[in-house]
Amino acid sequence: KETMENHTKVTEFILVGFKSHPGSQLLLSVLFSTMYVVTLVGNVCMILIIRMDSKLHTPMYFFLENLSILDTCYSSVITPKAALMFSLGRRVISYNGCASQMFFFSLFGTTEAFLLAAMAYDRFAAICNPLLYQIIMNKRLCVFMVVGSYLSGCINCTIQTGFTFSLSFCGPKEINHFFCDVPAVMHASCSNTLANEIVMLVVCGSIIVGTALMVFVSYGYIITTIVQMPSAESKHKAFSTCSSHILAVSLFFGTVFFMYAQPGATSSPDKSNTISMLYTVVIPMLNPFIYTLRNKEVKWSLKKQFKRKGFFS
Repeated sequence: KETMENHTKVTEFILVGFKSHPGSQLLLSVLFSTMYVVTLVGNVCMILIIRMDSKLHTPMYFFLENLSILDTCYSSVITPKAALMFSLGRRVISYNGCASQMFFFSLFGTTEAFLLAAMAYDRFAAICNPLLYQIIMNKRLCVFMVVGSYLSGCINCTIQTGFTFSLSFCGPKEINHFFCDVPAVMHASCSNTLANEIVMLVVCGSIIVGTALMVFVSYGYIITTIVQMPSAESKHKAFSTCSSHILAVSLFFGTVFFMYAQPGATSSPDKSNTISMLYTVVIPMLNPFIYTLRNKEVKWSLKKQFKRKGFFS
């Protein structure tokens, strides 16, 4: 019995990452490090701009600020470790380290899905009920939506991490990924993972489909309202406030749906590595730019801050 205990008790895992020759590993390290720095700078700037300009103290920017905080945390859970892994070849991650990485990644990822749905509802209220907008989107509801998003994230990450780490792991302890993602860790187990795959499909699938449905329904109403607007100017103004959110939502839900909400999500590690890179590293970096470059209010606020600091007259 004792040898069996030793056989199943794994204390660490080896992250395989991207299988490629050493030269490209260094390139990956530089790429990940650069993207991480850009993510931090972009999101921290977004938070500061919103905090410093009282004109941006509205529900939309309250959600945007929280999205920036999430993206910073989300990226910090994965990217620095991955960059070190590629540059120094530090592929070992402890059992507890792997579990905590999965826990926080699931927490921030799930929270982001719910937050994007809340942002879609905010745009729906602003465009379809402009006269009642201030009453509908009061501070209490906004805080409730953000707290609710985090609570949903907590429930999901507890289920996913609990179920995954209740499996037995007996060598080889290799995880065919650059971080401890649920499907990749499941794949490394020597237990029967059918029950886990069903749980992942049901829980993640219902979260992704539920939040995406909220987004689609909101935008269905928004587009109908915009089409019925009398002037071209009002149509353009209404659409410009939504276009950045549509782009961010499409990127996030498109990649996440491909990863978690379809059967056999654990079957192709190399493909999933590339797609995971999109939503763990690339999207958190792009979000501040999507919202800044397509948003007149943020650009105006940025100019105002630069003028105040004397960068240009």
